[in-house]
Amino acid sequence: MTQQNRGKSIVCRTVLGCVAVLMFLSSLVACSSIDCPVENTVLSVYNLDEILKDTLTITSHRKDGSDTILLNQGINQSTFKLPMSFTQDVDVLFFKTKKLPVTDTVRIGKENIPHFESVDCGLTYFHNITSLNHTTYGIDSIVLLKSRVDYVSNSPHFLIYFKDRD
Repeated sequence: MTQQNRGKSIVCRTVLGCVAVLMFLSSLVACSSIDCPVENTVLSVYNLDEILKDTLTITSHRKDGSDTILLNQGINQSTFKLPMSFTQDVDVLFFKTKKLPVTDTVRIGKENIPHFESVDCGLTYFHNITSLNHTTYGIDSIVLLKSRVDYVSNSPHFLIYFKDRD
């Protein structure tokens, strides 16, 4: 092998080695660049003015007309978290307790806002609550505390006052 060919061979191996190292390092960076939030569940938070000493079940209607149970026979509830739909502009919730023979209906009007962070994280929906009304059989009143529903679920969105049940 001539001196010139030997020099080209060394340069070629050095360049290939550098390219291999750069490809390896870039693959490490690519794998660790996913920035999905740890808490990426969007839930609305409900607080009660006092512990409800009754059994509470909350259901809702799905878009296809079937019912779904969101809270099943919660006992001594003072707070709970519920999902919101992202396909409907109004969520209708049914609050049923054991002591009352009737069911309260709560309607929450909202704007559904698509929230995209990356392909790896998928699409989620945030919500802006625009209206709130309810029946008053067992629920005395509901106060809207925070209208934006997003990943932050450490502060309540609603404060519910139930009527006395003695």
